[in-house]
Amino acid sequence: MTERKPLATSFESWVEAQIRSAQREGAFDHLPGAGKPLPDLGEEHDPLWWIKQFVRREQISMLPPSLELLRKVERELATIASLPDEAAVRRKVCDLNAEIAKVNATVLEGPPTRLGQLDADQIVARWSRAPRPG
Repeated sequence: MTERKPLATSFESWVEAQIRSAQREGAFDHLPGAGKPLPDLGEEHDPLWWIKQFVRREQISMLPPSLELLRKVERELATIASLPDEAAVRRKVCDLNAEIAKVNATVLEGPPTRLGQLDADQIVARWSRAPRPG
């Protein structure tokens, strides 16, 4: 905490003196982002910029549950080829089927789900044919 502003000094000159003192002491050296351009510089002003940054930073989904489930299943199915063995593939499919059943039974708002239970045997067959690194 800094000392109180002297009565005879204007607020602006008092603040400027503190800034100069901090610069001399190196308080502004090595700050994150130093020498880098400001993000979103030159873009037109968006009054909701802060909420969009928050949603992006926190990875908040604004999709209805049925569409979020569809996105998740697509993402998970794309990673199945990297699983080490058939048991792991079957566990992943079982987990996805449980989530699909839950959403199909409980979601009332948004578009209807168009996703049925996944066929574990079909996914395992596709997994066994997929090329693996190694």
